[in-house]
Amino acid sequence: MAKYDEYGFISELKDNEIFVFGSNGFGAHNGGAAATAVRKFGAKMGQAEGLQGQSYAINTMDSEDEMYAQIGRFLNFAKSHPELTFLITEIGCGIAGHSPEQIAPHFKNHSKNVILPDSFAQMLK
Repeated sequence: MAKYDEYGFISELKDNEIFVFGSNGFGAHNGGAAATAVRKFGAKMGQAEGLQGQSYAINTMDSEDEMYAQIGRFLNFAKSHPELTFLITEIGCGIAGHSPEQIAPHFKNHSKNVILPDSFAQMLK
């Protein structure tokens, strides 16, 4: 499984693990988990959604409708790639200003290869 630093953030991934982070519509990955995705896991500036290197972007900044649509597309993607393990960060809960209570229900029907952050998992119990 992924390695975490002393603050509880993902610092290293195994080859089959994907870091899932919140992006903006421009794919300007300048802060938070998005910056980590660029520095460590192959995210590409200018790509706002989808698989990039060992990361997967979900646009959490433009609108809730778009964010929830992208979460749905991500869940379908994850289901079709059982060979990969997707480690979800608290997408939408930083700069985008949402709470785990708002976001977690949209991951309710996630496949077994999608690992939720504790805050989301607690909401779904």
